[in-house]
Amino acid sequence: QVQLVESGGGLVQAGGSLRLSCQASGRTFSAYRMGWFRQAPGKEREFVAHISWSNGNTYYADSAKGRFTASRDNAKNTMYLQMNSLKPEDTAVYYCAAKMYWYSAEYESWGQGTQVTVSS
Repeated sequence: QVQLVESGGGLVQAGGSLRLSCQASGRTFSAYRMGWFRQAPGKEREFVAHISWSNGNTYYADSAKGRFTASRDNAKNTMYLQMNSLKPEDTAVYYCAAKMYWYSAEYESWGQGTQVTVSS
């Protein structure tokens, strides 16, 4: 089982930026795809972005397009989410997840989450 650890959350004013990190355990970590999700209080968890571990191709939810950028550093087994122009509605717990194989029906491994709070 892959272990994922998020970091980088915090309190920021509207319009500010944060960069989240997701560190995967294991010297030979490799996944098919890694994703970012978030869950705001009283709401269901929602997709934010994903990135192909092999070629770095990305895909974003409409709410993230133009403001968030997912990237990865394969050598460090780490995925990032650069979040700019943050809005109060971005306040949520952010989770990273790993989908290990192309045929995986769902993300197999999840991190514990990191809190992002955007004040108005």
